[in-house]
Formats: sequence, C-alpha cells, structure tokens
Amino acid sequence: MNSKFQTVVDELSELFKKFDPSEVEKISKKIISANHISVYGAGRERLQIMGFAMRLHHLGLSVSVVGDMTTPPLGSGDVLLMSCGPGQLSTVTALARRAKNAGAKVIMITAQPTGESIELADNTILLPAQTMADDRGNKKQSLLPMGSIFEGGLFIFFEVVILHLKDALQISDEQMRSNHTNLE
Repeated sequence: MNSKFQTVVDELSELFKKFDPSEVEKISKKIISANHISVYGAGRERLQIMGFAMRLHHLGLSVSVVGDMTTPPLGSGDVLLMSCGPGQLSTVTALARRAKNAGAKVIMITAQPTGESIELADNTILLPAQTMADDRGNKKQSLLPMGSIFEGGLFIFFEVVILHLKDALQISDEQMRSNHTNLE
C-alpha cells in the first residue's frame, strides 16, 4: 500500500518539475487587480476550484462560484477563472464567450493547451498532467484514474497561489480566520 502513496506523491512532484512557477506570480497579479473573481470548473475540477474560491474569500477578495445564486454579473475589470483540464468542454466555452462579451478577462487552467475553450482565454496556465483527454492506452501517464492527477495538481497549485497572495496582500492568518464562517 505504501508504494501507491509514494507513486502518487512522485507523480505530483514530477508534474511540478514540468510546471512554470512564474505562473503563480502572473495569476496572482490578475487576481489582485480584479474587481471581482468568478470561478468555474466541471466535475471534480469544480471541487478544487470551489476550495480555491473559499480561500480567496478568506483573503478578503470579492469572489463567487459560477452557478451559485449569489454570483453577480461580470463586466470590465472582472475575471472569470476556469479549470478546463481536457482543453475543451462545451460549458466552459459558453461561459468564456459570455464573460468576454461582458468585458471580463478569462483565465484558463488546463493540461491541454489547445481546444476551443482554451482559445477564448486571455491567459492560459498549463498544468501538465493526465486528464480524461489522455488517460487511455499508450497515453496513460498516471497510476491514478482519469483526471485525478490533474485535480491533485490543481489543489497544490491553488494553495501555493493562496500563499503568494497572502504575502503580496500582507494578510495574516488571523485576518483570514476572521473571514471564516462562524456557522459550523
């Protein structure tokens, strides 16, 4: 059993050896300068990006999750941040078009840097990991099924971005905690 843990940890480590760390600074600048950030991901990517939205809220930023009833309209000065591991999803494409038509900037995080969804992005962040787009036959790269390694990479990437934003915005742990819900 321990060898499976080690294999997965090694795969995540390899992913970040191929990742351009300057992307953390780039996305952080876009987030800091945004009036509002809305996030979207499909399936398990949605779970990761929702956790990121929660941490952005803890930092005191204006953030929402697309599909929630409290998501405001986007416009100029806003950012739509989306995860689209396989590079093309019809929902992602439709949302990106809608946001761009409203004047918002679109940032895509993907493992597949081509596809209609990705072409709509103002900025693309490449997280080079297996997704459902390449999880079969000779293309399979990970012990984990489907897009799990990409989703695990999203979690780590988002946490590092939060650490960077926390430093850049000079937010203390106490300030973050004060934005945490008290309804638990």
